[in-house]
Amino acid sequence: MQYISTRGQSEPVTFSKAVATGLAPDGGLYLPETMPDLSAKLPEWENLGYADLCFAFMRELATDMDEATLRKLVDASYTRFTHDKIAPLVPLADDLHVLELFHGPTLAFKDFALQLVGNLYEEQIHQSGDFINVLGATSGDTGSAAIHGLLGKDGVNIFILYPDGRISPLQERQMTTTGADNVFPIAITGSFDDAQRIVKDLFGDLALKQRYRLSAINSINLARILAQCVYYVYARFQLPSEQRDKIEFIVPTGNFGNILAGWMAAQMGLLPGASFRVATNQNDILYRLFTTGLYEVTDVAPSLAPSMDIQVASNFERFLYYLEGQDSARVREVMKAFRETGRHQFEGFAAEAFSASRTDDAGIRKIIKDVYSKYGYVCDPHTACGFVERDPSRTSIVLSTASPAKFPDTITEAIGIEPTHPTLEETKSLDIVKHKLPADEAAIRAFIEQHAQTDGD
Repeated sequence: MQYISTRGQSEPVTFSKAVATGLAPDGGLYLPETMPDLSAKLPEWENLGYADLCFAFMRELATDMDEATLRKLVDASYTRFTHDKIAPLVPLADDLHVLELFHGPTLAFKDFALQLVGNLYEEQIHQSGDFINVLGATSGDTGSAAIHGLLGKDGVNIFILYPDGRISPLQERQMTTTGADNVFPIAITGSFDDAQRIVKDLFGDLALKQRYRLSAINSINLARILAQCVYYVYARFQLPSEQRDKIEFIVPTGNFGNILAGWMAAQMGLLPGASFRVATNQNDILYRLFTTGLYEVTDVAPSLAPSMDIQVASNFERFLYYLEGQDSARVREVMKAFRETGRHQFEGFAAEAFSASRTDDAGIRKIIKDVYSKYGYVCDPHTACGFVERDPSRTSIVLSTASPAKFPDTITEAIGIEPTHPTLEETKSLDIVKHKLPADEAAIRAFIEQHAQTDGD
C-alpha cells in the first residue's frame, strides 16, 4: 500500500514514511493511492475487541510494517483507557445512541489516534536512532492528547500552539502542567486558524523541516485519520444486526478529520448504508459549505465548544481530492484560490455523503439541559451540537467527543450539576508552564530553533 499527496507533486510513500513526514513535500495531505475494499472482512472482524479490531484494520493499511511490531504498538495504545469496551455505545433510545470516545487518558476522542501515533513515533526513533521534533496546533483537545501520547519519550520534543484564552481552563491545564522537559505548550495571541496556518507554513519550509526532522501531530497526519476509522466500525458492531445498515453518524466537527475518518471507512466498504451529518457550532464554515456550496472564511467567534472554533478545516482538502474526481491539479487550483481569497464557490456542488446542522451557544446550553432532562445523560458542549437534527428513518449514533468534566462551568450553568474527573482535579494543584508568543511565524520559528531536539541532545 502506497500513499500519495492530494496535490500530486510528491512521490508515493509507504505508510511509515507518510506518518514520519506528516505533510507531503508539495504541501498536500497523504491518502491511500487506491482505497482498499475491505467489505469481505466484516464477518471475521465482528466479534473482535477494540485493540484486535484496530490491529486487523491497520494491518491492511500499514503494509510496510512488521506485523508483530504493529501488534505490540496497537496493544500498548489502548492500555490507558478506563472503560472495558474502550469505545462504548450507550443507548438513549431504540434509535438513538451515543458513542463515548472520552475514556482515554485526556478524556477526548483524540486519544484514540494519538496514543497510537505516539507509539509509532517512538518505534521509528528506536529503529532509526534519529531524533524528531513534533509540531502541532490545537483548538483544545488535540494538544493534550498529543502531549500525553509523547510524554517523556526519548528522542522527541513536542511543540503545541494554541490560542491563548480561547480553550477551556482544564484543557489548558492538561497541556501545561505535565512537568515534562520535552513538552513546549505555546500560547499564541490569536485564533486556532492562526496557529494552524503557522504550523502549515513551517512545514512548508523544507530546509527547516529536514534540519529539525519536524513531524506533524495534527490530523494532517495520515495515521490520525486511519486510526479514527476504527471506532466507527466498532460502533456498528455494537448495534443489533437489523440496525447496522441504516446508520446516521452525527459528528461534532471543526477540522473535518473526525467525520472524514468515518467517510473513508465507508469508502472501504466497512459501513454499508451509513450516512454522515456534520454538526457545527456557531463557527459554521462546514455547515455553510454543505448547505450552499460556498466555502468561505469568516471571523472566529469564541464559543462554549472551543475545540470547534475553527474556520479553515484542514482535512477538507482530503475530501476535496475525491470531490474533484482525484484531480490533483484541480485541488491545487482550488486550494491556491482559497488561500488567496478566503472563499471558493463550488458550482453544481453535490456532496450527498453529508448533511449538516449548526447551533449557537444558546442552543448548546438548551440541548445539554434537554438531553439531561429527557435521557438522564450529561453531554459536553461539543457533543451537544450533535443533538440538533437527525434523520428519523435511521438509527442515529452521536459521537461524544469529550468528557463533560472538561467543561464544568457550562454544564453547571445548564443543569446545576458540576461534573468532575480525578485526573482533571489533580491538575488544579499543579503549576502552569506555557510560553506566550505572538501569532507570528518568525517568532515561533525562533522558539523551535532554540528548544528543538538536535543531534547533540
